[in-house]
Amino acid sequence: MEPKRDGKGSNIVGPRNPERERQNPDMIVSPPTDWGTVLNMKWSFADSHMRLEDGGWAREVTVRELPMSRELAATNMRLEEGVIRDLHWHNDSEWGYILEGRVRITGIDYGGLYFEEDVKKGDLWFFPRGVPHSLQGLEGGCEFLLIFDDGEATEFKAFQLTDWLAHTPRDVLRKNFKVPASTIEKLPAREKFIFRSVLSGRTCEEEREGKPLTRRRLVHRMLEQEPVKVEGGEVRIADASNFPITTISAAHVIINVGAIREMHWHPLADEWSYFIKGKARVTVFTVQATRTFNFQEGDVMIVPANCGHYIENIGTEPIEMLEIFRSPKFEEMSLNQWLAVTPPEIVQAHLNTTDEFTRQLDPGHTPVRMMPKL
Repeated sequence: MEPKRDGKGSNIVGPRNPERERQNPDMIVSPPTDWGTVLNMKWSFADSHMRLEDGGWAREVTVRELPMSRELAATNMRLEEGVIRDLHWHNDSEWGYILEGRVRITGIDYGGLYFEEDVKKGDLWFFPRGVPHSLQGLEGGCEFLLIFDDGEATEFKAFQLTDWLAHTPRDVLRKNFKVPASTIEKLPAREKFIFRSVLSGRTCEEEREGKPLTRRRLVHRMLEQEPVKVEGGEVRIADASNFPITTISAAHVIINVGAIREMHWHPLADEWSYFIKGKARVTVFTVQATRTFNFQEGDVMIVPANCGHYIENIGTEPIEMLEIFRSPKFEEMSLNQWLAVTPPEIVQAHLNTTDEFTRQLDPGHTPVRMMPKL
């Protein structure tokens, strides 16, 4: 591929990265409709630094990696079977989604009320700020995505149990826990973050027995929801309407081959999206500027609030993606729906069209639709 189109451009004669260019064809030869200056809206987890630990790893996308992502930050983490993410809590709320495998979450809610739950692929959780918790990989281990409601938030700087105790005088610990000095002489000298352990063999029901339990639902089975199915794919939405505790909303979207996530925008928050499967072309319309990006598995997209955009499946398999927002309510505006309910003579005057165009408009909201065959 060379940056040429319609007699413009030229070939590249200097150093190049062909593999990266193949991943970004619409950056090498951008559509002629692209124009203006647009800040970068794409990052790949493959470009994030990988923190390697005993039995797992973690990598991040924050404003450090993607400066446009000011509202949300993310951590992608892997825990092998039995491996634990250290007991900890955050200054920010945590929203988690299981990409593969199973994990056990434990902790206490406000008021000191206990919670413990086993979560699997397609499930999500929400921990309000300051709620202490831990995670342990179950049989086969797990991989998950964590979202924090601040673009500068980082999993690497959580309030961790082992870090706190490692930097507290031993006599204070002895007094606090009412134990002899000999029982705490082998405390870790630094934070453990991710470390190997063994599965207890006890079920969640056994662990919860006799403990004061939270009545708040901290886990939501997202993929068990009945999806909204349309000709071009399907959508599942999780927000405060069906997961009351959350202040972060999300959509799990499937876009079939040959289909398009229709032209739309989100009025309440920036869209932070993660591509789980498939290949996409996305064009984002900002104020007096438009830019097209290509995305594939492991890529992150940020679209600022109220910026029009669409997502087109350009691959040979369905796209699976998560759209995430720092808002308890999921909301979007459909261009098709807006024009459909606007008096046709106004639409025709704007676009120099006839009844043939306005008759095709859909007053319903169909977020994923098949592209017309021309």
